[in-house]
This record gives sequence, C-alpha cells and structure tokens, in this order.
Amino acid sequence: MAPTEDSLLPRRARSPYVAPAEPVAALSPRLLASWRRSEDYGVDLEEVEPVWSGTSGAAAGDSLFFECGAEVLTGLHRTLANEPISLMLTDADGLVLNRLSGDTSLLRALDRVHLAPGFAFSEREAGTNGLGMALADRTPSLVRAEEHYSASLCTYTCAAVPVLDPLSGMLEGSVNITTWARSSSDLLLALAQSAAGTTSALMLARSQGRRSRPQPRGGVFRVQNARLEPAAGTIREMSAAWSEALAAATRAVEDGKVVAAVGEPGSGRATLLAQAFRRARPRDRILSAAVPAPEDVERWLSLWTPELGKEHTAVIVEGADSLPAWGAQTLHDRAVAARTTMPDTPAAQRVLPWAATAERLDEVPLVLRALVDTVVEVPSLRDRPADVLPLARYAAHNTRAREVGFTPAAERALTTYGWPGNVDELFAVVHDAAMRSDTVDVRHLPGRVLGGASAPTVGRIEQFEREEIARLLAQPGKTMKDVAAELGMSRATLYRKISQYGLSSTR
Repeated sequence: MAPTEDSLLPRRARSPYVAPAEPVAALSPRLLASWRRSEDYGVDLEEVEPVWSGTSGAAAGDSLFFECGAEVLTGLHRTLANEPISLMLTDADGLVLNRLSGDTSLLRALDRVHLAPGFAFSEREAGTNGLGMALADRTPSLVRAEEHYSASLCTYTCAAVPVLDPLSGMLEGSVNITTWARSSSDLLLALAQSAAGTTSALMLARSQGRRSRPQPRGGVFRVQNARLEPAAGTIREMSAAWSEALAAATRAVEDGKVVAAVGEPGSGRATLLAQAFRRARPRDRILSAAVPAPEDVERWLSLWTPELGKEHTAVIVEGADSLPAWGAQTLHDRAVAARTTMPDTPAAQRVLPWAATAERLDEVPLVLRALVDTVVEVPSLRDRPADVLPLARYAAHNTRAREVGFTPAAERALTTYGWPGNVDELFAVVHDAAMRSDTVDVRHLPGRVLGGASAPTVGRIEQFEREEIARLLAQPGKTMKDVAAELGMSRATLYRKISQYGLSSTR
C-alpha cells in the first residue's frame, strides 16, 4: 500500500530545518514512488540500518570507474576543502566506496548514520535518499532534508548522479554530494552532474579510443507486415540457433505468457519477439516501445500505455533493463489495470500480450521482472555466422531496392568478422557499402571488418592507420611495394603493421 498523508506528514515535520509540510499530492511522482518502495522494503522510519559489507574503495581499485571517479573527486575536494560538503563514490548497489570532506563535524555526523565507506546505502537499506534514488531511477536526483524516508537523515540534503559505462551502458555507480540540510542546495545537483560527466568522459578517454555507446533516444512505432525487422518473414531460412529461440518465444506467446528476450544489444531481440507475435497472433498490430532517456520516460509512458489491453494489440517494450524504478512501477500498475479492464473477456482468459527485451534479466526492475513468465536467450550474431550473408543480402536489397552482389572476398570478410555490434552493425556496414556499388567488394568495407574476428582493439590514430592500410591492400593491381610507397613506409614496416593490426593479404 502506498504511503498516506497521515503517515507521511508527521515524519516529514520532524526535521528542524524544513518548512511546514506540503500536501502529498503536490510531491513529485518519483519521490512518492521512492517512499512507496522504502515502505515495501520495511525501512525503519526513525533510524537507518545500512548493511556493512566489509569492503571499501580499496577493494574497487581495479575498476576504471573507481579510478576515474576518485581522481575527479580528489581534484574537486582540493577546490572545496573548506566547504561543508562530503563527496562520495558508490558502486551500482549503493555501496559507499570512498568519502572526502574537510568538515570534521559533518564527517562525524555522517558516521553516526553510517553514510561511510563500506556501508550499502541503497533504497533497500536506507530508504529514500539521494544516491538510492539516483541508482534506482538512473537519473540525477536531489533529496532535501524533509524528503528523506528515515527521520535520521532529515538533517542532510543529498545530490547524486548515476554514472554509466560509456561503452557498455552498464550502471557503474554514482557520484554523491551530501551537505547539511540548512545549507543551500541550489548548486549541489549541478556540481554532482559536472563530476559525474567528467568521470564518464575520463573513462571513455582511457578506454583505448573506442567509441561511446549511443544514448537511448526512445520512441514508439508500429511494426507492419511489409516492414518487419531483419529476418521477420522476409528471410525464411535462418540458423538453427535463431530458429530454436524463435520457436520457444512463439510457444510462450501462444500460451499467453509474458516473454523476455535477453541478449546483446543489436542481436535482434525485438525482431524475434515481433516474429513470435506475428506467428502466434497474426491479426494483432504490434507496437514497439523503446525506452528513452530517464527524463523522457513520463512522456513516453503517456504516449503508448493507453494502448495496453486494446483488442488485437501486442506491445514490445525494448530495453526494459534501462527503465528507472518509478517508471517500471508505473508500467506495472498500468499493465495490471489494463488486464482487469479488458472488454468482453472472462477473467480467467484475460491475457495481456506484451513482451520485453533486456541485456540481462537481473537488470530489469524487480516489479517488472516478477511479471515475466518465460525467458528466451537471443544468440549474438558471432554465434550464428550462417545468418551473416542472408542478413547482408537483405540489408543490401533494402538499400538499393534491387539485388546487390557480393564478391567472394567480401563474403569471406563479412563472415569472419566478429560483429561486436551484432545485426545493427552489419546493417550499417552493408548499407554504406551498397550505396557505393552494385557489387560489394572488400574495398567498400571498413578496415575493422577486413581484420576478421581477431582484430585487436586500437586507439583512434592506430584505427585510422589500420583502415588506410586495409583500403590500399584491397585495391586491385597494387603490390606490397606500391602500398608501402604510398604510405611512406618500408615494406618491412608494412608487414609488421599488417601483423599488428590483424590484417591479411595475399600479395
């Protein structure tokens, strides 16, 4: 049961630093959702009792996040050493990894409530607080004195910002800044956002020049029969691994189960679910709703959740593991409500056709995870090489609206490459190549593809050199002497570079 006005207002009035309590209805949905979770977790209203894990920042020393975050906060601490604030890093579970402050009275006070290295301070352990909300909702959070769930935290104001790995998109932890409740909080969140952003940028700079993962844009679109995703009805012959996963998802949909398709981004998770719905419910329209950035979730939910429960409508929620906790709770509540109000359907037969995709099921918020009946693992493209050429020809045909050929050398390069970006990367590569020729050859492919599956990870400068060497090697009629001369290096150096970059040449 959600917190009521009678239970919340007396608690919020306990702090000597807060104004008279405002009506519960005027509070933000995120804050109310956090209070509700805190109550469900059984957090004490008087004193927090966070879990001591026995580990601290020293144990996280091998983490790139901790290395970069500690460096950023140390620099910030030098500038703000005389300010009454405490700077902290936490891991993704809310464990406090380190703490910096020049205010000894603040440090002693934080020790009394256990907001110190080695203690876990997520919502589950400490109720509503800045870092707990930031991790649960994956969005910057400011929790003022009276907004904390536990009375023992009402003397503080906390600002926290989650930090995601810029390459994988995985939640690494948070930057948390805590001060006295009586201090100004106007710039606190901006300061935390700046520190988190700098940490993420430093992580990317130290990741050997690899490109950052695109930020989620979100969206809602309808899957049409003639515009299905790769392999959804146009390509009939797919690998056994794909066919087995599709059969499992189809059986689950036919049985009225809620399916979660899990696997690497770009592997075709939403495609597989769309095909399963099309096979099991051929009359249904299929809405695909891709989770956006946290600040857009409220508008995104309002756009498409009214479609839940409508006749002959199936929904695929893409990226359910990136939903903030409050958004997951809202979606859960609306899905349950939609099932209870389905028209002209006996209660025992009410099946709400929806499914979700995620990288890992355990990253999906618990309230949604509990609704999942069947989990289907979608294999990555490198684990089903037999699908590469059929998908490549499909992508090329979509690009030119006619058949596009591939030379044997291009086919060999495509099938031996590891495709870390899965089908999405394959489609982008083939689209670019098909735009330039009616017959795709190796000279139309990027250098990273020509290196095969074992191509090493290199920095940006090395990547440019590698692609230039691969481009010249692919040109017909050029000898190794010609390539070396054009690059301005000796043939011995060229051979060494070819080996270093994992390239191949028959010259």
